[in-house]
Formats: sequence, structure tokens, C-alpha cells
Amino acid sequence: MSDEIKHECGLAYIRLRKPFSYYLQQHGTVTYGLNKLYLLMEKQHNRGQDGAGIAAVKLNTEPGYPFLHRMRSNAPQPIADIFFKVGQELAELERHQPDIRQHPGLMKGHLPYLGELLLGHLRYGTQGKNNVEFCHPFIKRNIGPGKNIALAGNFNLVNTDELFEMINMTPGEFQKQSDLAAMLEVIHHFLVKEDDLNPDTADVLQVLKKATPLFDGGYTIGGLLGNGNSFVMRDAHGIRPAYYYINDEVIVAASERAAIRTTFNVGENEVMELMPGNALIVDADGSYRIEQVLEPRERRACSFERIYFSRGSDEKIYRERIALGHHLSKTVLESINYDLKRTIFSYIPNTAEVAFFGLVKGMEEYLNKIKLERILSWGNDFTPDKLEEMINRKIRQEKIAIKDVKLRTFITEDANRNEMVQHVYDITYGTVQKGEDTLVVIDDSIVRGTTLKESIVRMLSRLHPKKIIVVSSAPQIRYPDCYGIDMSKLGDFIAFRAAIALLKERNMEHVLTEVQDRIKELQDSNQLHTENVVRQIYKPFTTQEISDKIAQLITPADVTTEVQVIYQTIEDLHDSCPTNTGDWYFTGNYPTPGGNRVVNKAFLNYLEGRNVRGY
Repeated sequence: MSDEIKHECGLAYIRLRKPFSYYLQQHGTVTYGLNKLYLLMEKQHNRGQDGAGIAAVKLNTEPGYPFLHRMRSNAPQPIADIFFKVGQELAELERHQPDIRQHPGLMKGHLPYLGELLLGHLRYGTQGKNNVEFCHPFIKRNIGPGKNIALAGNFNLVNTDELFEMINMTPGEFQKQSDLAAMLEVIHHFLVKEDDLNPDTADVLQVLKKATPLFDGGYTIGGLLGNGNSFVMRDAHGIRPAYYYINDEVIVAASERAAIRTTFNVGENEVMELMPGNALIVDADGSYRIEQVLEPRERRACSFERIYFSRGSDEKIYRERIALGHHLSKTVLESINYDLKRTIFSYIPNTAEVAFFGLVKGMEEYLNKIKLERILSWGNDFTPDKLEEMINRKIRQEKIAIKDVKLRTFITEDANRNEMVQHVYDITYGTVQKGEDTLVVIDDSIVRGTTLKESIVRMLSRLHPKKIIVVSSAPQIRYPDCYGIDMSKLGDFIAFRAAIALLKERNMEHVLTEVQDRIKELQDSNQLHTENVVRQIYKPFTTQEISDKIAQLITPADVTTEVQVIYQTIEDLHDSCPTNTGDWYFTGNYPTPGGNRVVNKAFLNYLEGRNVRGY
């Protein structure tokens, strides 16, 4: 999306099911697992670039020897940084014993991250600071192997304060800033109790059944225990994605199906989806089972996964993004008055390219229909030149804008920053007939509208088109997210600002007061989680009215070109992405009670001028 938002995280889990000597014989390397972990993380690097971390557990270590190791990095290229350091450790071993790669036992004893259980994580920080201490995995150590745990996940929780209260723990300053810290403390609390009852045979399923019902949020989490047990679990609504693959050699789990397919070169049907409320539990002996931990609730898998976040190399996601663009074609045709001769289609940014293909496909279907009707209407009254001209008519497509990835808006003064932002994209001159051509540009979604106003619209206007139409493959983003996407402040959303502007224009500011009063009433009665009051802000207006106001807001004062904004409808979103129906950021229909509490708090923060998260 042109307004870049931080989002999601990526999880990578590998359990080797054979001795290290097997991988040396079959795959030519003892580091087979580490190599695959690196690939699995790199193939998901789109999911987190604030930091990365890995953890490894070694099986059957002698008493007194370390069995749980962890490394984290917040370097500019954190995955490369971590595995470079692992490579340095191996190189140092080879310096002293050149043939050590041929001795799996020695390798395991001397290389810290050569473990049978591996956990990797990519971080985009939506909570806490971007210090390395906030990078996953987090660990809890204990003298008893089964009470040691490394935990990582893709999630946000909205009830961390309550979680600490449930286990009678007063969090420190660090714990207060990390929902993973809260989750880790709760799971470890029940793990210790279970291990005390059943030393060395603690039942992971029972631990998860006691801990996870307490979590309000969307999550996929992976955990490694010091006794060799491990798990990957998904929330009851399936908000966050999780997939797994199992054969005789490995058990693998990740946030994206395509990452597993590419890393292990397997077919789509070989990679399974971990269903909502289920856990993949792997015992120390390498056996596994899929267990239902929570009763599955209404499936509300995040639709942004399909629109933007997940890599488009997944064949289902690719088709869904094509469908998103295709659904918009009828509305766009109407907005250009079906004048394809004088309309140019393009996309910004590159991640919108697949939706662009779908939009163009819809245009081509219309154009082909017109061609056929015209040719049939001619009867025998045509010449070869006339027929050739008709057949060769094409949808006009241009690469209008190119992002200058090397440009950084490093100057902090507002005036200078805005000047720099204008030049993040370069335009392609000579593509537009001045005053005649309409420019249609598709984006994944429009969040804040800042880049559109300060860069894209201003830049496109330099080509002097007759009209600029900005098309969003997602509906209007109206409400905060609290399940893993960094969209927590109402004032950031261009759709919210448009609704506020309309209320003020129409002397309806009393609606703001009424919403505020209702939220405070709910707050006083501890019922903030029962109702999304902020919906009342949008209720007086049609979607079109808000879209028209957004078009005004993203048009710089000195730009005279007409600007129009077209959004995807909720109905067409669900038709395009039928398995990912989570749409709370568009509709305000939150899957858990914590969502209502967050949106209501976000509104109070907005009115009071507090630039903080709603959770």
C-alpha cells in the first residue's frame, strides 16, 4: 500500500525427526534444519523487518550442558545478521577441526543452534519499542528441563493487564510494554503447575487448554520446551494464519503456505491449514497430533492477509487479488463514462500489480464485447484496415510511477520532509495526453492518505491529465486493528477524518458529543467491550459521500486536476476472499470483546488529543 503500515509478524517452526547423521547422508549437510529455517524465514521476510530471532532446543543432552539457545537481532537486515553469526560460529569450529562437518555428534555438541527443535520469528513492532529485547522468541529458564520455554508468535493481545492480574503478577516496566511477555508468563505459570504434577511428562495440551482461553486477541504462537516437547497453536477465530507440513523427515509450520511450499518444494495440497482453535503438538519422541484446544468460533481470518500482507506467490491469494481488481472494473468503467480510448491504467505501489491485472482483465472483457458488437453491426460493410484497427484496440496501460527506493525522508522539519515525500516516486513523462486522458491508478488500500496527498496525486498532476481516479482494492478503513496490524489510532485514518469533516460541515458536531457521552457511560459501568459506539460517526453518511470527501482531502490545494476515489465494496471483498472474512477494520464488527473496547478508547484518545494506542 502507498501508505506503508507495519503489520503482522512471521513464524517459522521446524522439528527434525531423524538423527543429524541422516541429514548428512541424505542431504549432504548436518545443518539441513538450519538451512531450511533460514529459507523459511527469508521467504516470509515481508512479514517483519524490525527484527528477527531464532531459538533451538537440543534433545538428549547430558545433565549440566545447555540445551536451549536463542539469538535475536534488530540489525537493518536481521535475518542475514543472525545466520551470518551462526555461520561464523561454524567457520570457527572448522578452523580448529576442518572435517567437523562430517561428524554430526561433534557438530551438535559444539554448534549452539544445531538443535532438533527450531523456532524462527520475523518482527514488525506493533507494541513495545524496537529494541532487540522486544524481538521474539522470549524465553523462561528453569532448572527443570520441562519448565524451560521459548515462545514466539504473530499476534496482539488486548487484555495484557488482566492477564498479569490472573496470575497474581506485578509486571515490570518491560513486561508492561510487551503482550508476548504477558502471554509467556501465563503459559509458563500453567506449565510449571503441570510439570510439578507430572515431572518430565507434562501434558502440553492441558497447559494450552488452561492458558489460551484467557487470551483476548488474534494469535498464532509457537513454543519449544526444554524437554523436547513443542507446539504451534492458532486462535479460535483463525484471525492469524497458520500452515503446516509433515513428512518422515520434518514437521514444519509457518505463517504462509507459499513459504513452506517453496522451502520444501512440495505441492499445495501437501501443506495443510492449522484450523482455528487447534494446536499442532509434537512430543519429544517426534510423534505429533492435532488437538482441538479451543472450541472453534466464527471464522474471522484477517482479510488483509489476502489483500496485501501475504506474499502473492500463493496461488489462491494470487487468484483472490485478481478477483479484487476485477470486481472494481464495472464501477471504474462507469466513472470514465466507458471511454477507454482516453483512459490510462496503472498501479501504485508494486504490491498492487496483481489487483491491477484483475482490473485490466475486466476492461478487456468489456472492450472485447464492444469489438464483437461493432464488427457484427458492420455486416459486410468493412475493409481490412477497418477490421484490423478494431481488432488491435487495446487497454492503455503504462508504468506511470516508479518508487525511488533509495530516497529516504531523513530531514525532520515538516516543510522539508513534505518536499522530500513529494519525490519518493518518479513519474514517467510523455505517457499522458494533456487535458484529454484520464489516469486510473489502483492501490492495495488507502489508510492515512498522506502519501497520496503529499506525493502521488501531486506527482500525477504534473502529467496534466483530465482526471485522476484512485482505486482501492480494499474498502474504506474506518476502525482500528488490535490483532496484529499497526493501525490503532482513529485520527490516522483518512476515512475517519472525512467523516469528522462532514459532521462539521453539516453542523452535526453534536454526534461527537453523543458518542463521547455514550462511551464514558459504558466505561463507568465497565461495559466498554459490549458495543462499538464509533459506528455512529459514519452512520449519517453514505459510502459515496465519504469517498468524495476523501478525494477532497487527498487533493493538494494547488492541484486543479479533478480527483476521484473508488473503494472496493464489503460484498465484493468477501466474494473475492471467501475464506478470510475478518473485516473489522472496514465494518467495525470485531471478533472479540476487546475490539470494541479498543475502538471506544481510540475515540476518547482522539478527542482528548492523546497520540497513543487504544490498548
